[in-house]
Amino acid sequence: MQRYFITFSYDGTRYHGWQIQPNGDSVQARLQEALSTLLREAVSVTGAGRTDTGVHARMMVAHFDTEARFEAEEGINGAQLAYKLNRLLPYDIAVEKVEKVSSELHARFSATARTYHYYIHTKKDPFRRAYSCELHYALDFAKMNEAAQVLTTYEDFGAFCKAGADVKTTLCHVTRAQWIQTSPTTWYFEITANRFLRNMVRAVVGTLIEVGRGRMSLEAFRRVIEGKQRSDAGESMPGNALFLENIDY
Repeated sequence: MQRYFITFSYDGTRYHGWQIQPNGDSVQARLQEALSTLLREAVSVTGAGRTDTGVHARMMVAHFDTEARFEAEEGINGAQLAYKLNRLLPYDIAVEKVEKVSSELHARFSATARTYHYYIHTKKDPFRRAYSCELHYALDFAKMNEAAQVLTTYEDFGAFCKAGADVKTTLCHVTRAQWIQTSPTTWYFEITANRFLRNMVRAVVGTLIEVGRGRMSLEAFRRVIEGKQRSDAGESMPGNALFLENIDY
């Protein structure tokens, strides 16, 4: 049995998230179906994490184990399999590479950091609406960046975890959190951590926007984090503007 990593990207608009769902299409289901067809065996893929409905990934990693040789005695020809996967997968999932790895490597547990971007724009733009959140109120980005830095001083982010989520711990180590301006009317929020809770980034962004609108002070922002209650934090922002940007191993 040999383990392989697949590095790929996807537009999550048409999917009910990464994970297989009983009543909706998912990226994991499409990838497993394509691999099983090409390798002529039932293949199960394990992703580096889960993205919610409508959320995108510029970089996602998954692993699978197989006994198939796929036209090469030393194992699967990664470049060839990537090519065939891209021919078989739908237009909104693209494989970058397939590579053989040690059986000890795990797509999820071996990852040391993940980076997300959340995009917003402050002027109506028909070409951004699908992948960015349109906001029309004044925002104090300097104050929002002050609040973002506060995130790196805490470890428990229960306040930003979806209510009822089945998690053993709400501890995360955030190493970077900042708002970056890309034009007079476009920004994105970048956050890097060793792990993320369900709905965490969208809840963090919604709460930072409360700070930017002047509806929450920095001290109140700290109290939200320390209180660990989802009901005290800001609203969860739409998923279409969220991208999993990078995973480090």
